[in-house]
Amino acid sequence: MTGVADKNDRVVPLRGARAMIADKMLSSLQGSAQLTHHARADLSALLATKTAFKAKGVALSVEDLLIGAVVQTLGRHPDINGTLKDRSITLSKSVDLGVAIALPGNLLAAPAIFGADRMSLPELRAARRDLAARARVNKLSVAEMTAGTFTVSNLGLSRVEQFTPILNTPQIGILGIGQVVETAVRAEDGIAWRPYAGLSLTFDHRAIDGAPAADFLTDLCQTVEGYTP
Repeated sequence: MTGVADKNDRVVPLRGARAMIADKMLSSLQGSAQLTHHARADLSALLATKTAFKAKGVALSVEDLLIGAVVQTLGRHPDINGTLKDRSITLSKSVDLGVAIALPGNLLAAPAIFGADRMSLPELRAARRDLAARARVNKLSVAEMTAGTFTVSNLGLSRVEQFTPILNTPQIGILGIGQVVETAVRAEDGIAWRPYAGLSLTFDHRAIDGAPAADFLTDLCQTVEGYTP
């Protein structure tokens, strides 16, 4: 192997929207002190809640319910809901939740649901679906693309169980959601199988330390596991 490109290799210039995304990712990693905590949450109660909503004629996905839990938890941990820019931390009273959306052509957007903390679960679902639809036809506003306070990136429909999401700078935190995996756990009568999902929190260590970030992730897991149908 010489490392010389074969004449039949396809060369793809890094330009346009893909180049902008690449520059953003590189800038994020070079300009912030990123650290990731990993945890797993039992989704049994969440899935029961999903079923209960469906029985009432309200269709919610696992992602919708996890987003709802994230919004609730951010309200109790305001130190991670905000941005760090020019050596100044801005903590937002509103949860303007960015949602990562994969687009055709190997592109990615993460527009924000403004005022997510003031929405019901069906309203959050409608807002997320609206953003996704407009992202696919390039109808997002500059504010939606740049003014979020925290982001969620969901790979739950893939085989990825846990991953390290890159911060959507200047935001302080981003949560990665992995695949739901049936896992054997100890039970009173032996072994039980429970649906667990990997949750990965990347945060800017300049703005928040590891312990409070871990508290946020622990609280999020407990919120997910505490859903009531």
